[in-house]
Amino acid sequence: MNWARPVVYFEIGAKDEQVLIAFYKEMFNWDIGDGPIHRIPTGIGGPENGIGGHIRKSEHGGISLYIQVKSVESSLVQVVELGGKKTLDPYQIPGGALIAGITDPEGNPLMLVQQ
Repeated sequence: MNWARPVVYFEIGAKDEQVLIAFYKEMFNWDIGDGPIHRIPTGIGGPENGIGGHIRKSEHGGISLYIQVKSVESSLVQVVELGGKKTLDPYQIPGGALIAGITDPEGNPLMLVQQ
C-alpha cells in the first residue's frame, strides 16, 4: 500500500554555524544541541504525523522552510536585528494564513507563517 511520505527532518547548511545557531535560537526559540551535528528537536505544537509541503515552479532550486510564528510583523523586525533580511512583504492567503519571506544571515530562504 502506498501512502504519503511526510517531511520529518531538515538540514540547514551553514558557512558559519555559530552565526546561524545564534540566529535560529533567538528567532524561533529553538533548542539547538552541541557537537559536530547540531540537532534540533521537534517543537511543541507540531503536527503529529509530519509536515506537509508543496512544489512550485521557481527560477531557483532549493529548500525553503515554513515556520510558524506568533506575529509576522514582530518577527520581521527581529529578523533584521539578528542579521537576516525581509524578502517578501506580509501576504494574507485568501482564507488562510498570513505569510512573509525572510532569509537567515547566510541567505537561506524561510517563510514565516502566522495562523
